[in-house]
Amino acid sequence: MAKGPYNEIVMDHFMNPRNVGEIEDANAVGEAGSGQCGDSMTLYLKIEDDKIQDAKFMTFGCGAAIASSSMMTELLKGRSIDDALNLTNSEVLKALGGLPEAKIHCSIMAEEAVRSAIEDYRKRKGV
Repeated sequence: MAKGPYNEIVMDHFMNPRNVGEIEDANAVGEAGSGQCGDSMTLYLKIEDDKIQDAKFMTFGCGAAIASSSMMTELLKGRSIDDALNLTNSEVLKALGGLPEAKIHCSIMAEEAVRSAIEDYRKRKGV
């Protein structure tokens, strides 16, 4: 049973986050932050043949920020770059089963980190 404003999916991704850490040989790194509450996230991607092979994150923030980051990495793996660019905070929210209104900015931070990482990847490739 979830405690407080978070459902069981959110609590699971907060208490047992997936894909935490850095990718040593990441070829895409993105950062995002929320001025609203001081949360920050760094996203590491390993991309091969325009497909995301691995995704990891380091997030400083509340339970919703960590859960959003964790779910986002799960949703990214195996996607093409173009498909990843279409990943929205709404998709993260839906996969998490929702967040309280005051915490939706955490899912937006995850979306911004993806865009930042892919922009970094394209700069490195000279695209």
